[in-house]
Amino acid sequence: MACINVVDISMYHSFFADNGSNAMPTLTQITLYTDADGYARFREDPLPFPEGTPAVRLSGRYPAKSVQFRHSPVGFASEFHCTAQPQWTFILAGQMEIILRDGSRRLFCAGEGFYSNDLLPENEAFHPQIHGHKSRQVGDAALVTLFISARQKK
Repeated sequence: MACINVVDISMYHSFFADNGSNAMPTLTQITLYTDADGYARFREDPLPFPEGTPAVRLSGRYPAKSVQFRHSPVGFASEFHCTAQPQWTFILAGQMEIILRDGSRRLFCAGEGFYSNDLLPENEAFHPQIHGHKSRQVGDAALVTLFISARQKK
């Protein structure tokens, strides 16, 4: 299984190429979320860079609550669980696979990340056959992740 590429290189190429294009660069924001049926799903959305100058493009600001690092040894695998609070997850070293209830999976490698918003639906108890996702370390190197807890908009 190969690592996915969360950066759409073609958009960067067209932005930085001296072709007179005013195209705005974007990243592909991969979001793990809970759908209306309670199942976890992946979604891909553009994350634009509308601020800054042509030489240095910036995204909007995203409020953060806390930062936490995690080290998972070779062989780590979780049970199905929901994300406790919305968070950005970035892979600093190693590889992390996310597995959904429907059997779909995504592999994230060092330098990649995603927004995890797979929350337990409000006023529901965790159902072991419906809710959540699993994660696991892949390969022969330990997994090091960075979690940035997002502040929820009120």
